[in-house]
Amino acid sequence: MISEKRSIVASAAMAALLGLAGPAQADMSVEERLKALEARLNSLEKENQTLKGQLRQAEQKVEATGEQVEKIVSQGPSAKAAWAEKTQFGGYGELHLNKLKNNKPGGSNKDELDFHRFVLFMGHQFNDKVRFQSELEIEHVLVKDTKDASGPGEVELEQAYLDFRLTDSLSAKAGLFLMPVGILNETHEPPTFYGVERNPVENNIIPTTWWEGGASLSANLGNGFSVDGAVTSGLQTTAAKNYAVRDGRLKVAKAKAKDAAYTARLKWTGMPGLELAGTVQYQSDITQSADATAGSAKLYEAHAVLNKGAFGLRALYANWDLEGSGPKAVGADKQKGWYVEPSFKLSEQWGVFARHSRWDNQAGDATDSRFAQSDVGVNFWPHRDVVVKLDYQKQNAPNGKDEFDGFNVGVGYQF
Repeated sequence: MISEKRSIVASAAMAALLGLAGPAQADMSVEERLKALEARLNSLEKENQTLKGQLRQAEQKVEATGEQVEKIVSQGPSAKAAWAEKTQFGGYGELHLNKLKNNKPGGSNKDELDFHRFVLFMGHQFNDKVRFQSELEIEHVLVKDTKDASGPGEVELEQAYLDFRLTDSLSAKAGLFLMPVGILNETHEPPTFYGVERNPVENNIIPTTWWEGGASLSANLGNGFSVDGAVTSGLQTTAAKNYAVRDGRLKVAKAKAKDAAYTARLKWTGMPGLELAGTVQYQSDITQSADATAGSAKLYEAHAVLNKGAFGLRALYANWDLEGSGPKAVGADKQKGWYVEPSFKLSEQWGVFARHSRWDNQAGDATDSRFAQSDVGVNFWPHRDVVVKLDYQKQNAPNGKDEFDGFNVGVGYQF
């Protein structure tokens, strides 16, 4: 009985399926209809298998995405790209207000507000032995490049070099870097020194900020001694500027490279809070062979930095010797200067200083060409990387030269 009922149900189902074939198959025999139905079922089965495969792929992608999300969540904010973990950014800047009276008869006073420097650092650590360092600077805010006017500012690439750690005590640089000379040339962020403006001796004699292109080696000799040596591009002074060394900086902008410069520095930091250093540089022709009346140039610089408790002291001497009848004729064969700067930290946030400076870019003749300047002032650090400065300066200048007395106010930062 049950078998008979199943037969009847199967027949009814078959009839229903055959009926689905529609009027187009009305003239087909039962056998032909069965074959057509079988082909249709096979097609549906293939489609079903394809859909199942696509579904499995989708499920696998969702599962993989979920695992990745769980991994990132478990790692938290430290889950960054490898390049970001090895790349660092920083910078510094300073705003100056100068209210200075010019004692030169007919001279113009300096009443000026200037965002003097805006600087960005970027470095990248390729591995434990190779890193990149750079410094991009905008001076005086505005740079114009038109036919009618030029702005007071400059955009400068102050550093861009590769640093190679050769051993634990020996490293090398190649590229564009600051020269190893003086106190401020390599470390000149506003919170690190007293006074609104950089001291005039390191500005006019060294001359800060001074960078060149080339290669250098630095070695730690032990017992507090270290040595730096560099072969770089050199200065190019001119008779039109009275061979002043500051005007010879070419800044590695399609710079003349006929005559290289050789620099060596010896530094001792074997006592806590004390740095003693000396630098010598030699260049065979400081005019890059453009002036037959000028020749080689040698720089000698020595300085001391002492920080003992609340007391601080900086002292520096620098001297240039220029060969040739051209520099000698205008007294520029000798260019020298020195300064002494004691300071005292009243607290972690307040410090006071005094400084006396003397410099002369034409010291080789009997004509009075020496400048002198005395400064007193105060620094306030609301944060160790932020500073507010106030100082008073008094100058003594040669006859006929600008002589500025007055106040300077500044704010600066580093990060």
